[in-house]
Amino acid sequence: MNLVADGLTSVRGGRTLFAGLSFAAAGGEALLVTGANGAGKTTLLRIVMGLLKPGAGSVRLEGGAAEQTVGEQSHYVGHANAVKPTLSVAENAAFWSRFLGGTRQDIAAALSAFGLETLREVPAGYLSAGQKRRLALARLLLAPRPVWLLDEPSVSLDTAGQEVLARVVDGHLAEGGVVLAATHAPLGFARTRELRLAPAALAA
Repeated sequence: MNLVADGLTSVRGGRTLFAGLSFAAAGGEALLVTGANGAGKTTLLRIVMGLLKPGAGSVRLEGGAAEQTVGEQSHYVGHANAVKPTLSVAENAAFWSRFLGGTRQDIAAALSAFGLETLREVPAGYLSAGQKRRLALARLLLAPRPVWLLDEPSVSLDTAGQEVLARVVDGHLAEGGVVLAATHAPLGFARTRELRLAPAALAA
């Protein structure tokens, strides 16, 4: 499986973020998207997900389901945790499980993997910032998707939380999954390469 981008260009607010950007991320590999604020890291992830249209270029998943878009075969965890504060931890997970097509067993496994099983009945509004981030990241395990698109996934996580994240991502990579992660900091994932973005330039 390969996530392939060909000649991507993005112009936002009259400014070219990147032009002619091409890269490939193979199954079992994490591609870390780095660069200064405003270089287009978040924009790139949103283009891959299908939330934004590029000015030029295309994205495809070789070896994926031909009848589905790249976005339909991807998990996307952005800056916002998308956690409803009035719902419990378990209720938030159940909502995302239904939305993503997961199962009840997936919910239990996901909460356990991110150390949230003892907080199942706690309203999400009472969680710490790190616990809310763990709950958002638990969506990755609520239903299988070959591609994970992660925007600053370690934000608000303490050392233990970062170790949990790395363990979960490494498990996905070991199964042949693809990870594209925008980050300012090392993430500790296995088998990584860097894709550094610079204004109106490309690096691979």
